[in-house]
Amino acid sequence: MHPRILLAAGGPGTLDLDTDTRAWVLVGFLTFIVPILLICVLNGPERDRVDDFYTAGRGLRPVQGALVLTGVYLSAATVLGTTGTVAVFGFDGLFIALCTVLSLGVLLLLSGPLRERGSYTLGDTFALRAPGPSARIAVAVVTLSACVPYLIVQLSGAGKTTAMLLGLSGPGAEQTAIVMIGALVVCATAFGGMRGMIAIQVIKTVILLAMAVAVAAVLLHRFHWSPDSLIEAAGRGSGRPEGYMRPGLRFTAGGPVAGTLDFIGLMVTIVLGVACMPHVATQLNTAPDTAAARRTVRHTTALVGAVCLLTTVLGFGASALIGARKILAADPGATSSLLMLTGDLAGGSSAQTGGAWLVVLVSCAVFLTTLAVVASVTLAAAASVAHDLLTNVVRRGRTTEGREVAAARIASAVVGGLSICLAVWVQGWNTGFLSTISLAVACSCLLPALVYSLFWRGFTHGGLLWTLYGGLGCALGLQVVSPVFSGSPTALFPEWDIAWFPLQTVALVSLPVAFLLGWLGSVTGRRRAAALPEQPVRA
Repeated sequence: MHPRILLAAGGPGTLDLDTDTRAWVLVGFLTFIVPILLICVLNGPERDRVDDFYTAGRGLRPVQGALVLTGVYLSAATVLGTTGTVAVFGFDGLFIALCTVLSLGVLLLLSGPLRERGSYTLGDTFALRAPGPSARIAVAVVTLSACVPYLIVQLSGAGKTTAMLLGLSGPGAEQTAIVMIGALVVCATAFGGMRGMIAIQVIKTVILLAMAVAVAAVLLHRFHWSPDSLIEAAGRGSGRPEGYMRPGLRFTAGGPVAGTLDFIGLMVTIVLGVACMPHVATQLNTAPDTAAARRTVRHTTALVGAVCLLTTVLGFGASALIGARKILAADPGATSSLLMLTGDLAGGSSAQTGGAWLVVLVSCAVFLTTLAVVASVTLAAAASVAHDLLTNVVRRGRTTEGREVAAARIASAVVGGLSICLAVWVQGWNTGFLSTISLAVACSCLLPALVYSLFWRGFTHGGLLWTLYGGLGCALGLQVVSPVFSGSPTALFPEWDIAWFPLQTVALVSLPVAFLLGWLGSVTGRRRAAALPEQPVRA
């Protein structure tokens, strides 16, 4: 029997797989994903040492580190979202994929200084310039503000995908899937630590690349290996063949000026925000030295570029074979386009060519991508709570390594449990903008603070606090009064209307404000008191 994925009668966003394919997906999930999580736990640190739990002993060589950093960098939202954006919006999706790769250029510039000054968390990096509990509290607040919304989005997407692929239906099906996936991830994070994350990230990167290559090969074979034919068919499938390969399709609601500014703001948010996400920036601490950190980022750029190139091909295929109208009817966020494309390709293959196995491969890759990213973000948030708040603020550094590792494990459970509860609570809402909030916080708070702290000798304790709190308040405040929060049919609260800020992306305003506040805080602080002892700065 041929595998099928169609729009089910149950409503938008549900998928109908035939019985044989559904059984293969379930078998693949049980025999593949669960053992990988078990490997993650068994590969955890043998002793309760802080260095092992947070950085795996700082022994990752560039190639292995690149596999891990690629897994950390590429989330399910990136893979599924880029595919859907290319399918629906054409050129705009291509540019988003390009910006995802360009963001690694920012990380490359920061990699050397970050690794040189880094210890376990971003709080350790900032503490060199601004020691004291207030700075660590501010960094922890910003870290949680960036990580928790990101976790909610990932867990919410994991619940929808799991329910669709495993055939779960009825009231509470997606919530049950969220709790199931979240519990597995929390256990893997709490017991595996960074060593467990390394195992799961390496496997995820290999599987993700294999999946992208396999689906792209089947797709191109369908079009006789002609990219021109594929792109032409994608333009027809989009319903807007004239403008499919022109910029501007994604942001049209606010008019040409607001749409252009939103597009530029989204590019700035991706390029500057992804590299400064806490779970990405702190991953560099696993490298043995600064030179290895730089080589790790260079290798990662090649791997991420390959995946983004393949996802754009898959986006063209989804538009050509499924059509933008059907994709948006199934999921307004277009994140189901890859699954729908896989079902169409598998349905066109004979059983001997492994059509069912193609669906299983994609399903496992999506599962594993979600699990790996949730685990890495949870670990970064838990490290900030345990190391910055409990160890260095509450206990003033007077604690043993065993107690800190135990605190980190408890923090993993607390952060993961909180994120699971919030993801269950907001299920059914349009939570896609939470990813933008996370990136906007990283772009508006962490990037200016890192640039000032690493490259400006005059940066002071007050400047750091002004940058972090000012950037956070500006980013969150503008996001609340933007069209993605209220006042539009696709907003989080469409029945409300407090959208006086015209742009959907806020980085064009919040980022300059954060830089300005950091400068003002440092200048006024030096006028009131002598500057703090300078740390050596290497550009």
